[in-house]
Amino acid sequence: MTASKSLPARPSLESLRKQAKKLARDIVAGDAGAIARARAQLPEVALPVTQRNAQLVIAREYGFAGWQDLTAEVSTRLGRGLEWAVTEARRVIHDNDVERLEQLLAEYPALLSWKKDDDPGLLGMATSAFGDAGDAQREQWFTRGACAALLIDAGAVVMPAVAEDLLRSRARGLLDLFERKSLLPPTVKFRAALGDRVGVRAALDENGNDLKTVHEAFVAACHFGHEDVATLLLDRSIALDPELGRHIGEHTDRVSFIKAFAKSGFTQVAELGLWKVFVTEQIRRTLQGGDVTAFVSGLQREPWLLGDAHVAFQAGFIEDACFQQDPGAFIGALLDLDPALLRRQPPPPSRAIEWAFMYGNTHLLPMLTRIWPVPDNLAYAAGMGDLTRVKNWFDKAGGVSALDDQYPYNDPVARGHLHWDPPTAQQVLDVALAFAVINRHFDVADFLLERGANINSHWNSHEPASILHHLVFLPNSHESMKYLVDRGIDLTIRDYRWDSTAAGWARHALRDETMAQWLEKPEREREQKAE
Repeated sequence: MTASKSLPARPSLESLRKQAKKLARDIVAGDAGAIARARAQLPEVALPVTQRNAQLVIAREYGFAGWQDLTAEVSTRLGRGLEWAVTEARRVIHDNDVERLEQLLAEYPALLSWKKDDDPGLLGMATSAFGDAGDAQREQWFTRGACAALLIDAGAVVMPAVAEDLLRSRARGLLDLFERKSLLPPTVKFRAALGDRVGVRAALDENGNDLKTVHEAFVAACHFGHEDVATLLLDRSIALDPELGRHIGEHTDRVSFIKAFAKSGFTQVAELGLWKVFVTEQIRRTLQGGDVTAFVSGLQREPWLLGDAHVAFQAGFIEDACFQQDPGAFIGALLDLDPALLRRQPPPPSRAIEWAFMYGNTHLLPMLTRIWPVPDNLAYAAGMGDLTRVKNWFDKAGGVSALDDQYPYNDPVARGHLHWDPPTAQQVLDVALAFAVINRHFDVADFLLERGANINSHWNSHEPASILHHLVFLPNSHESMKYLVDRGIDLTIRDYRWDSTAAGWARHALRDETMAQWLEKPEREREQKAE
């Protein structure tokens, strides 16, 4: 095999993956050079090529028989061990590449027991869901069942948190897998989640007088839509707590009560009990419905929610409101009712300020700062359009100063979902750019670009994508999107979960064909100029 390229002394696996993705895209676009490269290495393969075959082309161009041989050489040259294998395993689990995961487990058997701090291991990654996995399609989107089955069969250590997480995410297929493998704890809430009425009844006959246990099982049954089991458990709850039955009889009905718990948290129920959780959920839902009147009347009817014991609810409601469209009336109405949150010192931790900047809701700051201060760092100065303060965060050499005080350098949670570890100054610059663009402070954005901010950053509100992807879902974001396009943002950037461009998000998720075509037009024009 004759190599047409030479692998550098310290190669980048990420760079090689990007080469393969670009080759596949160029072939789809009809690029003659890309097609010729594929034909030279894989003359019998039909076009367009799959991502796997694109990787094979790249490997052979570098003189290797296959992609696995190429990545093994990269690992050898960089001296990577188990930590590299963990990173690689996370990537292949995300890609749902069962074959490659099996190869990794054979090469690095220690992966099966790998654990770091509170990380539930690779099995936890395969089974956890970024969003609600309550139906088969969403479970396929958000979890990796085939990889989980492989890990279990290979002997992966099953942390208790992994099974518990299945209840939270409502991953029915994975719950059934764990049941078949005899991996579920022998508790009544797991029998309830499975819809095992006989098992639940037997557990109640044996030990059904603990209200907390019954409540947890009730929520589990509701999460998975087992109304018959939920009814059985609700009957036992009312027998133990007759006041619950009185509340339901006076204010709702049992069917509505059960349906309200489809997504309620177990922790909430343990802390508040079923009736108070039902009430708080009803009030929270007024936010999605945009019904401020119902929100206020609900709080006036249940004034205990404004007290000191429920500051967490008050803070959580405001936090949730900050990424909604036009939530000012709700937050203002809550503060007008003089909640205990206004007097709590120090206030409870909250991401409300962060989300207000992230979702273009900085007009809420006069209300939010009655409770939480705006952090004094580069990103928030940029989001407020304070160019003078932004400039003051750069040292004489042009670098970002006081990194330990900068967001997200000082916030592992904010970096975690973007896979931004270890923290870097570049991340600080990129988030500052995002906050400036989202909140339409384009003079600040220009200044940051001049100082090295990356317009093609993979920053996004949750998982890696781009600033443009994030803006697709924000109202009144056209001006910000146009700014990025005019400054030359790469319109072919694809997101981590769906492997889709911002135009794809607009078309398939937002169902806005006009926006999708508007985003695609500049890329076509760029391609025509390049020809």
